Amino acid sequence: MPWSERSVVRERVRFVSEVEAGIFSISELCERYGISRKTGYKWIWRYEEEGPLGLEDRRRIAHHCPHRTEERIVKRLVEYRREHPSWGPRKLLECLKRLEPEAAWPSASTAGDWLRRRGLVEPRRRARRLFGSEGGGLTRPERANEVWSADFKGQFKTGDGQYCYPLTVADGASRFLLEVQGLESTRSFPVRRRFEGLFRKYGLPHAIRTDNGSPFASVGLARLSRLSVWWTRLGIVHQRITPAHPQQNGSHERMHRTLKAETARPPQRNLRAQQRRFDAFCREYNDQRPHEALGMKTPASLYVSSSRPYPARLPQLEYPGHFQIRRVGSHGTISVGGKFVFLSETLSGELVALEEVDDGIFSLFLGPLLLARLDQRSGRLHQGLPR
Repeated sequence: MPWSERSVVRERVRFVSEVEAGIFSISELCERYGISRKTGYKWIWRYEEEGPLGLEDRRRIAHHCPHRTEERIVKRLVEYRREHPSWGPRKLLECLKRLEPEAAWPSASTAGDWLRRRGLVEPRRRARRLFGSEGGGLTRPERANEVWSADFKGQFKTGDGQYCYPLTVADGASRFLLEVQGLESTRSFPVRRRFEGLFRKYGLPHAIRTDNGSPFASVGLARLSRLSVWWTRLGIVHQRITPAHPQQNGSHERMHRTLKAETARPPQRNLRAQQRRFDAFCREYNDQRPHEALGMKTPASLYVSSSRPYPARLPQLEYPGHFQIRRVGSHGTISVGGKFVFLSETLSGELVALEEVDDGIFSLFLGPLLLARLDQRSGRLHQGLPR
């Protein structure tokens, strides 16, 4: 017992002793010790029941806690989880409430904590990129194929008056220029064909970083485009820089300055001749030009192909067992609770998934990508949640 507590007990023992001596009345003693008569009688009663130990201060513990859940509830939840190992806390509680409506079942978050402490639920990975992961969390790649950068260098006219739209793709870590291809437009289909060729030749990157222009992004749901949906199906993360912040893709923009200076001033006589100039620039840029950011090494000396091959067939998206799967119709809609909800025509034919996170509130996913929150009652999509 600490010394401060011992002195308090001694004072209380002295009070009780003087009461027993009968020299002073209880009222007089309580006044002398600066306590109420109720406290004085409490000390007397504790001393008679427990001796000096009864005069020690006691912790203030509630005799009854309405929030404390019975062990039977915890045991029942754990048993039901073992019967249904793929179910999450929300689904478990919903079924248990139907089976035993009279029981005081906890919230889903509390149930999840109980299951997690017993090793029955793994902490959810937070690798999902919210709403296309626009701008935030961009880091400098450290390994080849960790991040590819893609962009269109500003269009210009060749000598015959035809527009040239240079598509540029580079590896972020090694600065290896994977391709510079002069296209007639920025339409999605020819761009996809160029990326198919790159994937077959070099394999798949982990992520592709672009701006918010066409064909990489759109003005629709989560700014998805046909191209970014295809990348998601391939397991590629689409990183978009913040609008009007080209410095977030600084090394690529710096390469564009060199490209323009050495290949488009002046332009070649036609697209074919311009492409030969682009190809020569790539060979020099990759194999001969040393880079200060690479310790004066060349990109070709550092770049290696990806270990992820381009698949022969486009893989289907996979979701956890408790997700509700929906195929997006030809008009970009899905059915939820008997209502048709418009998502985006970009998603037509794709499998999306719903995870209920609250009563009537669902998270909408395309693979690992969280697109929006869906309010089933109003049928409205909310994309403005914090990232």
